[in-house]
Amino acid sequence: MSKRKRRMFNAEFKFEAVVEALRGEKAAAQICRERDISENLLSRWKTEFAERGAEVFEKANGKTASAGEQRIAELERLVGRQALEIEILKKASSLLGSGWMRNGR
Repeated sequence: MSKRKRRMFNAEFKFEAVVEALRGEKAAAQICRERDISENLLSRWKTEFAERGAEVFEKANGKTASAGEQRIAELERLVGRQALEIEILKKASSLLGSGWMRNGR
């Protein structure tokens, strides 16, 4: 009894199989035989494509943009915190500096 190892298929392979099936030029069974996959697997890929296919047409940088926006927000918070620290240090410096001058230092 030989166990079949679980195979991993890249996105391009899946896409080509689904597009070939959607074109209707070949039967699903023929596509599966040629690509050595099960009909259930092809059906699952087609369902997944139908559900999430619209994501393909969204901005190419959609995820990058949201990650970029998060990064920008993080950096703006950091700049705000540093500006506040600078103001505090300036006030502390002026208070400490004026006290030293009065004592003759």
